[in-house]
Amino acid sequence: MKEFLVKEIASNSFFTKTVYLEPPKQSFSRGDQTEAPPPNHSFVITVPEIPFTKNMYKTMDKWGFTTVVSEGEPRNEYTHNVPSGELNDSLIKDISQQSDLDKVEKAEKFYTGFLQYVEDLFVRANVSDELDFADVTKKIRDMLEYIKEDRRFLMRVIKTVEHAPGKNYLASHSVRSAILAIIIGTYLKLPNHRLIELGTAALLHEVGMLKLPSNIYLSKRTLSDHERKAIVSHPIFGYSMLKSFNFPLAVCLAALEHHERENGSGYPRQLSGEKIGLYSKIIAVTCSYEALGSSRPHKEAKDGYTGMLELLKNEGKQYDDTIVRALVLSLSIYPIGLYVLLSNDKKGQVVDVNPENPRFPIVQIFGEFTPDGKIKTAQTAQDELTIVRPLTRSEIES
Repeated sequence: MKEFLVKEIASNSFFTKTVYLEPPKQSFSRGDQTEAPPPNHSFVITVPEIPFTKNMYKTMDKWGFTTVVSEGEPRNEYTHNVPSGELNDSLIKDISQQSDLDKVEKAEKFYTGFLQYVEDLFVRANVSDELDFADVTKKIRDMLEYIKEDRRFLMRVIKTVEHAPGKNYLASHSVRSAILAIIIGTYLKLPNHRLIELGTAALLHEVGMLKLPSNIYLSKRTLSDHERKAIVSHPIFGYSMLKSFNFPLAVCLAALEHHERENGSGYPRQLSGEKIGLYSKIIAVTCSYEALGSSRPHKEAKDGYTGMLELLKNEGKQYDDTIVRALVLSLSIYPIGLYVLLSNDKKGQVVDVNPENPRFPIVQIFGEFTPDGKIKTAQTAQDELTIVRPLTRSEIES
């Protein structure tokens, strides 16, 4: 048996084995009576099918219990346990490959590793003036293969792994923009070599920011005219920087043009329509969508649904309609990873798209299980199970 501190157990986590009460060594009071503690492991707190809820925290705190014991481990999602007598090496391997939880954990490991790579890459580029084209494209190839293999699991974790408070957000923004750009490029059926080029451009589209003082682009205050002009110049810095490291012209131009807009209202050259390159059009959409959904020093994050609606409005026709449509059809109007309230009053998470209709994605329903013990997934549909609205941050954490 392992001992777990109650305060360190994540709310609504599922233990892989039964959880028992570890009673305090002293007696405890209940009303006007004083009782001796029960024998060790005699009280079952929860079982693998039932999450460790906030009500359990409150009850244990009320009675003065601070620890529990179990032979299992807490997980984010329920994992069905096969009786030990039925396990063999091939079955264990199969379960590992098929488990949603394992795939989510694998996606989180891949994403955090890639994020660390980009943070180090930007430090080297800024401090040591190093930026290796071959090294970056090799990492983008890895990203492309991973997206082809497990895109929906990667999309579920990229919104839950946040950069540390006060840390430069450029790395996380760049990685997420690259993932979204490759997903859109895949939908548009770009060949592999162009997807790698697109991913490289999206990963490095903000590299010109490294030439600016961080206190400008991380500032919570209103910027001066001089500082705003400095921000507007970052695409030019990025273009010059990538060109000096012999990156392909298409990648350099994408860094230069990613803030251009279809209606000519962008910068630095006020290009419009067909004068803007395809990579730049894609990055303009992914960069804007990612920025809407991320917390910044000067603004709160919007949920994926609200961000998607803002892009769909396309006020002033800033974005290419084909690219916006590709984003919606790739992620759905309720994007993968979004936590939602369902019409049956259950909470859930969008886990996959419906290629037939972006309004009705596939959701995982919390608190409902299939006969084999897995969390239930369902296709939302008109006049059946529907999404009522996205959950607020407080509702997600409750």
